[in-house]
Amino acid sequence: MSTSPISLTTRAERWPIAGTFAISRGAKTEAAVVVAELSDGRHRGRGECVPYARYGETVETVLAAIEAMRPRIAGGLDRLALQQAMPAGAARNAIDCAFWDLEAKRTGQPAHELAGTAEPQPLVTAYTISLATPDKMAAAAARAADRKLLKVKLGGPDDPELIAAVRRAAPAAELIVDANEGWTSRDLEKNLAACAAAGVTLIEQPLPDGHDDVLSSFNHPVPICADESVHARASLAALQGKYDAVNIKLDKTGGLTEALATVNEAARLGLTVMVGCMVATSLAIAPAVLVAQQAGIVDLDGALLLARDRLYPLRYEGSHVHPPSRALWG
Repeated sequence: MSTSPISLTTRAERWPIAGTFAISRGAKTEAAVVVAELSDGRHRGRGECVPYARYGETVETVLAAIEAMRPRIAGGLDRLALQQAMPAGAARNAIDCAFWDLEAKRTGQPAHELAGTAEPQPLVTAYTISLATPDKMAAAAARAADRKLLKVKLGGPDDPELIAAVRRAAPAAELIVDANEGWTSRDLEKNLAACAAAGVTLIEQPLPDGHDDVLSSFNHPVPICADESVHARASLAALQGKYDAVNIKLDKTGGLTEALATVNEAARLGLTVMVGCMVATSLAIAPAVLVAQQAGIVDLDGALLLARDRLYPLRYEGSHVHPPSRALWG
């Protein structure tokens, strides 16, 4: 195995979205990502992250945080030491996943072997229906009605009408809902009832983080999953009694290393695991496919929402996402 010093390079990229991706906090037409590359002169490892404004991240701050690690990486900082050297978040995610990819390239072992997990298999993934008018959401759902699992973005005053319209357009699909913190305690009961009537099987983050204590005493007919309220392992204990499930994303955990540990901790606490992603290229989503092997619900359609993807993309076939080729990552 090479023992040459590791060099770090970074870059920001923008990838157009096919149409518009809309949630309760706004809409966007492109995915802004940051890529970190680690090289020992012979092998190259890559990781991609998505700066998340919800947590105060921008492309510029994430680039700066990654660049600040250059001297320490050149000085011998490894993946395990990285976990203490940087906080959880998008910047650490890009470097962490680049370390995994570099190690796989150096050793000739696929990432799942390095992680000590079984060989990854194709998984059913959700496909997202963006927030829009009832007619537009129904039309989008009708086009995707043959998919096994649809994720419906809600978070507005017309949510009961929206979820009913989607159900009529896709009568056979399993539906999950993501409100992106867009509900309040005043409309919670009404919206939950509408989701139950539509046969929704899971609702993500209905209330804002920090304003969700009511969930601990609220009899909800549909299981509720934390998203914005969950980050890495340390955040899980406070969610018990309020949430039934947690959505683990690598940009929140700060990489694959912590994501794998967070899955294990969630299982210990009796929380169902969902694995999600941001809208990004296949490079960002590839490591999450490894984590998703242990998940009850998989939401890894981020690359499918782009107008184009990078070379050696993930293979999406029907409702399934396949594990990445080693040319892409790991």
